[in-house]
Amino acid sequence: MTGSAGRDSRRAVNARKRISRRPSRLGTPAGSAPGPDRRREPAAGFPGLLDRVWERARAAGDPREALEVLLGLDGHVPRDVQLRALGTSDEAAVMALWGVSWRAADLTARAPAPGADPGNDPAPDPARDDERVFLGELGLATSGRIVLRAPSQGPLDRAELVGGVLRVPWSRRAARVHRDLTAGAAARTARALADCRGWLDGQGGKGRDELVEQAKEAALRTAPFVLYQEDRQYTNFRDQNTITGKTLWPGHPDCVLSGLRGLPLDLWSDSDVQMLIALTLLVRSAGFGRVEEANGTQLGVDHVAAMLERVRRSYAAVPGGAAVAPAGSHRVEDLMALAEALGARRREVAGTAQLYREIHGALMHKIERVATETDAVRTLDARISARLVARLPLAGDDLAGLGLAGTAPPLWLAEPHGQFATGLESLVHETVAACAEEFRADFAMSRGMRSLPELIDRMRAERWAEICDWDITRYFCCVVPRPEARVHFGGSAATLADTAWAMSSRMQYNSWHFVPGNLPRDPAVVARDHFVPPTIPDIAFFSDQHHHGHVANKVRFSIRSPQAVEVAGRVFNGFTDLRLLRCAGEPFDERDLLVAHRVSGFLARATGLAARLAARGVPLAVTSFDAAWHWRTIAGDDGDGGDGGPAGRGGAVRSGPAGAVR
Repeated sequence: MTGSAGRDSRRAVNARKRISRRPSRLGTPAGSAPGPDRRREPAAGFPGLLDRVWERARAAGDPREALEVLLGLDGHVPRDVQLRALGTSDEAAVMALWGVSWRAADLTARAPAPGADPGNDPAPDPARDDERVFLGELGLATSGRIVLRAPSQGPLDRAELVGGVLRVPWSRRAARVHRDLTAGAAARTARALADCRGWLDGQGGKGRDELVEQAKEAALRTAPFVLYQEDRQYTNFRDQNTITGKTLWPGHPDCVLSGLRGLPLDLWSDSDVQMLIALTLLVRSAGFGRVEEANGTQLGVDHVAAMLERVRRSYAAVPGGAAVAPAGSHRVEDLMALAEALGARRREVAGTAQLYREIHGALMHKIERVATETDAVRTLDARISARLVARLPLAGDDLAGLGLAGTAPPLWLAEPHGQFATGLESLVHETVAACAEEFRADFAMSRGMRSLPELIDRMRAERWAEICDWDITRYFCCVVPRPEARVHFGGSAATLADTAWAMSSRMQYNSWHFVPGNLPRDPAVVARDHFVPPTIPDIAFFSDQHHHGHVANKVRFSIRSPQAVEVAGRVFNGFTDLRLLRCAGEPFDERDLLVAHRVSGFLARATGLAARLAARGVPLAVTSFDAAWHWRTIAGDDGDGGDGGPAGRGGAVRSGPAGAVR
C-alpha cells in the first residue's frame, strides 16, 4: 500500500512538472506550443553590438576617429577599460600612433619626443621621420578587444575579427617609438616577474596551494569574468572556460588553477604567475567581488596597482577613519600591504558612506563608486514614502523612518490585507508597484522566501542539507511592470505577463543561488552550487548583451539593491532585494540607486519583522506571486483575446483568504 501510494505521489509530482507554468499557457502540457513564442532578433546581444560598432568605425573619417569609436564601443563602455585590455604591443602601438594610453603621462615620459636623438639610431632627419614605412592594421576582435598590427608583425587573424581591418599608415617615427616602448615594457615585465616569483617562492608550496584554492573558490563563487594576460584569456565564462566555474568543476584538468596545485614554481608559466598574484591582490582588497572590477582588462601587476591606487583615492575622499598611504612601490610585498589596508578601510567606508558598483554590460566590467547625497534623493524618497503611507498601515516621512502606524500591531504582517493573504505580501506588492511608477521603470520587482517558519525550523534543527535541496519554488518574486512597458513586447499584455513571470522565475533562482552562501560550511553547503551573496547595490548599463535572459527580455538598464535580513539569529546577506529595469530610453542614475537602496532597506526591515513573528510561532506564508497571479494582475481580461490565458486553458486560479492567488 505504501509503495503504491509512493508511486502515485511520484507520478503526481512528475505530472505537475510536465505542465507549463508560463502564464499564457498555464495548465497546458509543457512543450506543446507549435513554436517559440519569440525569436531572438538577429542583431540582438553582443555580436550584434560589435557588428554595429565596426560599421561605425569603418564610417569614421580616419583611423584616429575609428579608434575613438572602438575604445568606447560606440558609447557603451568607458574608453579606459578598452585601453587597459590592450596587450604590450597593442598598447605601445596606440601610444606611438596617436599618443593615447590609460597611463599616458608615464608612457610619454618614456617615449622619445619627435626629432629627439633615439640613441643608437641614425641622426634624426625631420624630412624622413614622417614618411610612411609600413601599412599596419586596426581591427575589432570578437571578444570586443581592439587589436593592431605593428611593424614586423604578420596580418591579423581574420577568423578572430568582427569584420575586416582598417589600414593604418606607420611613419618612421611611430615605428621607432613603438620599438622603444615595447622594449621598455619588456624590461618592466621582467623585473615584475622576478619579484612575483620571489614572493610566491617565499610562500612555500603549502602557501601557494592555499592561494590557488582561494582563487578557485573566488572563480567558483562569483559572476562571470574575462581577464587577460597579454593574449592569454582567463575566464570562467561559457565555452571559453579556462578556470573553474559553471562549466569546469573544481579540479577539472582544463582548469588552469587546478593545474598549478602542487606544481613546482619553476614550471609555472609567466602568465600564470602574474595571474595568481593579481587575483590574490584583488581578493585581499575587497573579497571575491573585486575580481569583477578587473573584467575585460590585463592582469599585469602595474594594471592591478593602478586599480588599487584609484580605489585608495576614492576611499580617501570619505571623511573619517585613518587614511591609507599609497604603496611604496609596485613590488608585490608593498601592493599586498596596500590591498589589505584597503580591505580594512573599505569596511570603515561602508559604515559611513554608500558604496555601489557600476556595471558596463558589454564587457561585464564593474567599477566601485562612493555615492553622494543630493536634494533630489530626498525629494524622491519623500514621494515614495507618502505613497506607501497612503496605502498601508504605516507612518513616517521618509523611507528610513517608515514603520508601522501606532494602531497597527506587528501581527498585521501575518494577517490578510486587501487582496492578499498576508500584510507582508500586500506591503511587498504596494512597494514594488510604487517603485515601477515613481522610477519610471518598465519593470520593478522584489524577491524573498515563501515560508520563513519552514526556514527557521530547518535552521534550528541544523538541517542544512535539506535547505540546500529546496528548489526555486520555495522562493518568490513579485514583478510589476508598468502598462506602458508592453510597447517593447509587440503591444501584447500576454507577452508582458510571460516576460514578468520569466523574470520572477529567474529571481527565484537568484534567491536559491544566494541562500546557501549564508549557511555554515557543512559538506552539503560546500558541494551545493552557490554564489557569495551580494552586499552592495549596483547600477547596470547595456546589460542586454551576454546574459541570454537579459537579451530575450530586453533588460538594458537596471538597478539591483540587495539587503541582509536576520532570521532566527543568523544574518542572510542578499536575502531580499529591489530591482528596477528599463528596456530602452535613459539609464538610471545615482539618485535612483540611492533611493532604490532605501526602498529595499524598508523591505528588508519588514521581512526581518516577519521573521521575528515566525520565530515566535506565528504562521506566515507567501502564497501570491506565482504564474497565475502574474497573469491575472498583468494580463487580466486583456489577455489578447482567445483562450491564451489560464482561464481559457483550464488553468487553476484558486482564491484563498482575501483573494490570495494560490
